Amino acid sequence: MKEYKLKINGNDYSVNITDIEDTIAEVEVNGIPFKVEFDRTVKKNPSVTRPVNSSIQTTVSKPTTTVTPPTVSGSTEIKSPLPGVILEVSVKEGDNVKKGQKLMVLEAMKMENVIESSTDGKVAAIKVGKGDSVLEGASLIIIN
Repeated sequence: MKEYKLKINGNDYSVNITDIEDTIAEVEVNGIPFKVEFDRTVKKNPSVTRPVNSSIQTTVSKPTTTVTPPTVSGSTEIKSPLPGVILEVSVKEGDNVKKGQKLMVLEAMKMENVIESSTDGKVAAIKVGKGDSVLEGASLIIIN
């Protein structure tokens, strides 16, 4: 198991790589399991060569980053307040919602957190499903 300490958008994360198989790595971020997909096959033991000057060179593949396109003007993006697992999705795309209405339930640190709509509108997109692991700040739902 390989452990990394990362700082993303000012937040500290402890990332443990538990297994790598072809293009899929199983990782734990602050104790929450995720599956990460790379753009090409990753070796479990990267090749290491020792040149004459004794420095170490390692071959490492970069993970593919998924970029969410900007939302259309007038839409609201509901983001995860904490890293956790989605336990329930209470709405579906096309549903009309009111401010304060329950959209989903997020389990974080062994507590259930109700994610509510911050505005009136229509659900344009649901970015996650039941059982998905999400990081803090991850896009959950788009409301127009």
